[in-house]
Amino acid sequence: MSYYVYILTCKDGTLYTGITKNLTKRIDEHNNSDRGAKYTKIRRPVKLSYSEKALNRSEASKREYAIKKLSRLKKLELITDCSYFSK
Repeated sequence: MSYYVYILTCKDGTLYTGITKNLTKRIDEHNNSDRGAKYTKIRRPVKLSYSEKALNRSEASKREYAIKKLSRLKKLELITDCSYFSK
């Protein structure tokens, strides 16, 4: 089963990066459940701003780490570039 790396935009405008097997379920957890990340619980609602597929958990974790190291500006560029190409 594939994994996804995703970036959420929180209510306060901050960005959160994570990995999951099921994007829909995970976003619901971030918004409505105690299973959401501690970071997003106080910044609800969140919305999906970016996602990409990874072959396995290892690749997803490596990509998540790389994205988390990016500056906010670079993350926003990644989100914008993705939005541009998906139109």
